[in-house]
Amino acid sequence: MRLLHPLLRGVLAACLALCCQPPALAQQALRLSTTTSTENSGLLAHLLPQFEADSGLRVQVIAVGSGKALELAKNGDVDVALVHARAAEDKFVADGHGVERRDVMYNDFVVVGPAADPSGARGRDVLAAFRRIAAGPARFVSRGDNSGTEQMEQSYWRLAGARPPAARYVAAGQGMGEVLNMAAELQAYTLADRATFSTYKARTGLEILVEGDARMFNPYGIIAVNPARHPGVNIQGARRLSEWLTSAAGRRGIAAFRPAGQQLFFPSTR
Repeated sequence: MRLLHPLLRGVLAACLALCCQPPALAQQALRLSTTTSTENSGLLAHLLPQFEADSGLRVQVIAVGSGKALELAKNGDVDVALVHARAAEDKFVADGHGVERRDVMYNDFVVVGPAADPSGARGRDVLAAFRRIAAGPARFVSRGDNSGTEQMEQSYWRLAGARPPAARYVAAGQGMGEVLNMAAELQAYTLADRATFSTYKARTGLEILVEGDARMFNPYGIIAVNPARHPGVNIQGARRLSEWLTSAAGRRGIAAFRPAGQQLFFPSTR
């Protein structure tokens, strides 16, 4: 039998080693769909390098509204979703699309608008503010993208029993940052998560007019895509991210994210 050339033997050995890698080593990418608030605020840029260093995984982030993030997960286009739309999250799991949902963190929503407050929305009651905005002269800019923020906004209009006429209601179909810029240009009101607003406050000149209402609580959860529905998903990586975010290290990282000294997200304790 002829002996293989040493160089050829080396190439063959490398190919065999690559083919025989365990799945956990061969699959090093983790696809995460998440809301624009975690991206725009800078939280992910703060957290993910720590997770990647600890896990050896490389996280690919797709930042969209919560509705779209869950749709990507439903289709198996990502491995795990980090979102803030609790009713939609519970339905996603109940319908068999996701598994092992965990509470990760929370912040809150705020109603923001021009400092002059032409509709008199300022206060602590979000429903009273929405009624005044519906009756007042200024416009309201909605995300209009089925995000967790827009879902919460729509619930406020329903509970308030009022909404602005079409001429004063702008459905942007954009992320939170773009909506804040649009509200600034139009001198309009909008509903925002506190973290993204804090990032955009200086460039928009808008002010927080309503905050502190218990109905403005904004929890975030992480859900792994069900591998029974999509066998190709990286369920091991999804579990590692879920476990890390809810571990002592992950909670410390969330609490330590303090742009300009202000804590914007608070780790869940359960």
